[in-house]
Amino acid sequence: MFPGFHGSGTHGGVRHAGGRPGARGVTDRDQRPRREAGGGRREAGGGGGDVAVDGAPGGGPRRVNHAAVAVGHRVYSFGGYCSGEDYETLRQIDVHVFNAVSLSWMKLPPVRTSGREQAREVPYMRYGHTAVLMDDTVYIWGGRNDTEGACNVLYAFDIGTHKWFTPAVSGMVPGARDGHSACVLGKTMYIFGGYEQLADCFSNDIHRLDTTTMAWSLVNARGTPARWRDFHSATIIGTKMFVFRRQGGPLYIFGGYNARLDRHYNDLWKFNPESFSWKKVDPRGKGPCPRRRQCCCMVGDKIILFGGTSPCPEQGMGDEFNLMDHSDLYILDFCPDLKTLCKLAVIQYRLEQSGLPHDIRWELTAMTTNSNISRPIFSSHG
Repeated sequence: MFPGFHGSGTHGGVRHAGGRPGARGVTDRDQRPRREAGGGRREAGGGGGDVAVDGAPGGGPRRVNHAAVAVGHRVYSFGGYCSGEDYETLRQIDVHVFNAVSLSWMKLPPVRTSGREQAREVPYMRYGHTAVLMDDTVYIWGGRNDTEGACNVLYAFDIGTHKWFTPAVSGMVPGARDGHSACVLGKTMYIFGGYEQLADCFSNDIHRLDTTTMAWSLVNARGTPARWRDFHSATIIGTKMFVFRRQGGPLYIFGGYNARLDRHYNDLWKFNPESFSWKKVDPRGKGPCPRRRQCCCMVGDKIILFGGTSPCPEQGMGDEFNLMDHSDLYILDFCPDLKTLCKLAVIQYRLEQSGLPHDIRWELTAMTTNSNISRPIFSSHG
């Protein structure tokens, strides 16, 4: 069975520059003004045997440079950048949860705090941070906002209680940064790269946090390291750390941006770490538009992709003057069953649903009803 995309329509929004002083770490073009761009749900798509598109709701959180983890059939998304939001005032980081069964988003209520000390247990709203899951705890590290700059405080989020706390750590704590990557091997969290604020440079160091002792240390790596970089991703396969993106056994790489060519992409590639070979993957269905800075999580046999930023459609794939943020969500199903394929056919061809079982009609409604997390879009161009 070929993998197939299904997802929601695109809901765009303006993204202005925000972030590092002097445009460090993001391209100079990232400092140019963006203009708002909207969009409606795409029609169920694809001829030529493609799987239909409309399989998940839109209207989720509009975010770029956010961080997410999958916990069972839920995806927890933490913070990120959204145009028009306040990143100068210190406020709690927001947490959105996507339910992969009901295909719906919800926003967790803010944590009640009493006193300045308790408030410090909750991370402030940020972007360019990382999130990793270890047992029932999500560890948030790094990131920045427009007032405090970058951060190197370790925050922990309890999945069961939805409570925040700041574990006491020791050792060589990495410098505050954003745009790094993080992954977990056993009970250890590794971080790589990013833009280090105090050093005023990109990093190619590896740091690790042993969560059994809560001690940080710098890894003295041998060989030629990956070049310094930010806004990449890394993963663990077996006992090896790979720098870019992996979902499942092989590494799957989607989209991204080539600054030299000034072009965004929406292609999907697979890297086999055993044979060290690349292969282009052509999923059925109409996938996401070209973009970068999206999030991907693996839930069962499905990759859930949401958010990111890309040029406004009328500007073409390479124009950086006008960027739009996305609140859409797509699901890449590697093993779609007959039930899923039939539901997608009902949506694609607008078949009569009245004679279908109640649970199937409920699932079809969930697949075609937008969430209302995102704020409305108002274009400055009328």
